[in-house]
Amino acid sequence: MSARRAFVVVLDACGAGALPDAAEYGDAGADTLVHVAEAVGGLRVPALEALGLGLIRDIQGVAAAATPALHGRLHPSGPGKDSTTGHWELMGVVPPAPLPVYPQGFPRAVLHAAETATGQRWCCNRPYSGTTVIEDFGEHHLQTGELILYTSQDSVMQVAAHVDVLDGPALYEVCERLRRLMAGEHAVGRVIARPFDGGPGTFARTEGRRDFSNPPPSRSYLDALHDAHVPVHAVGKVDDLFAHRGITVKHAAPANAPALAHTRRLLEDLDHGLVFTNLIETDQQYGHRKDVAGFHSALRVIDAEVAHWLTLLRDDDLLILTSDHGVDPAAAHHDHTREHAFLLARFAGDGGRRHDGPMADVGASVHHWLTGGPVAGLPGTPFC
Repeated sequence: MSARRAFVVVLDACGAGALPDAAEYGDAGADTLVHVAEAVGGLRVPALEALGLGLIRDIQGVAAAATPALHGRLHPSGPGKDSTTGHWELMGVVPPAPLPVYPQGFPRAVLHAAETATGQRWCCNRPYSGTTVIEDFGEHHLQTGELILYTSQDSVMQVAAHVDVLDGPALYEVCERLRRLMAGEHAVGRVIARPFDGGPGTFARTEGRRDFSNPPPSRSYLDALHDAHVPVHAVGKVDDLFAHRGITVKHAAPANAPALAHTRRLLEDLDHGLVFTNLIETDQQYGHRKDVAGFHSALRVIDAEVAHWLTLLRDDDLLILTSDHGVDPAAAHHDHTREHAFLLARFAGDGGRRHDGPMADVGASVHHWLTGGPVAGLPGTPFC
């Protein structure tokens, strides 16, 4: 079993329909892939179609495959609708309670403690779009030196700074101090460094984003694989989301192109182990901006790469394509939406059957595929 390989690729924010409690999050009727398809006149993703995407949901432009892989929908077992909790759930970590959010901005006591811990001053301090916030506060930031502090509907504390005010290492140090500060009742899922450059009217975020995550509250299937001496390769922001726990090798990828390239190289060269990839652009670059054309374009690039990956798979490989939450362009807001994750899994004997279940089934399946054994105390049931 130790010579086997598994590849889990998360298409960030590609939700597959509202969860039963979506209305409690303001997301009734959310259906990211369906609504993106309607907005662009139909998706053109032949590789995903052949694997069975059109059997999961009735998606315009995506036909029902005659000989699909295993396909279905997955649901989280705990609260939340962000990348942190979504990726945790895929690997068997169920948050016991919602992570804290700040719809009115961070309390005065938190701001004071943050100033003391970092020596910095702040502006904004409210939920904001990450691109709009630098347009609205960037010039003020340059004039005063105040760092742009903002949040969203998710459990995040984000700090934007112009590279001429704070270079990358200095901004990361500020965020590391904030990460240590944001504990207990204020243990946000992520503190995110958001460097940007340019001038008024031309401000633009750089690729220097870095996430400082709260450690998972319990043991994950990544920890179990690590204990079994199975190498785990994290591509993109996966390593950050797990606060480096259970990860053997990190492959940095601030955008889809390097993440796809890393994944292809590992498919070509890796002897055994797990590759866990996040493809960020459907969320960060296009989803939050409601750029449905860009979203579709990103999906088409991914689809073409998936077609090539299928030619590189060995007979004893497991490939899982899934998502972590939604970001429905039809929603009234610009944030994540509480949705099912889609599931497509190619492996020997997949049988083309449907599988619906908890997101933890992904981690359980990967562990079983790579080790042949169960893990006591972790949720999920292997589908392979």
